Amino acid sequence: QVQLLESGGGSVQAGGSLTLSCVASAYIPRSNCRAWFRQAPGKGHEWVASMYDGGTVSAFYAISVKGRFTISLASPNNTAFLQMNSLKPEDTAMYYCAADGPAYCTGAITRAGYKYWGQGTQVTVSS
Repeated sequence: QVQLLESGGGSVQAGGSLTLSCVASAYIPRSNCRAWFRQAPGKGHEWVASMYDGGTVSAFYAISVKGRFTISLASPNNTAFLQMNSLKPEDTAMYYCAADGPAYCTGAITRAGYKYWGQGTQVTVSS
């Protein structure tokens, strides 16, 4: 069983930046589909971004964050990151990392598609 631990959340003003990290308790191959989701108060889980590295990095983003957020992996432990720039109040949510998603991240926008989840880190953006 792999445990994921997120960190890096906090409170920022609109236009600011944050970088979230997701450390795994065991090695996860770069070819494994990794993702970030978020859940705003009173709403369901929303897919934010996913990626895998099968030799070439493939990353996918929700329209709401494309161009502002970047998902990445860092060696040697393949810690996952979510760099968030130009933050907006509507980005306020609990952010969760996920791992062991569908092969090639195909259709990887639903919570049910991932085997491992972190406990979340809160991001609050004030106007």
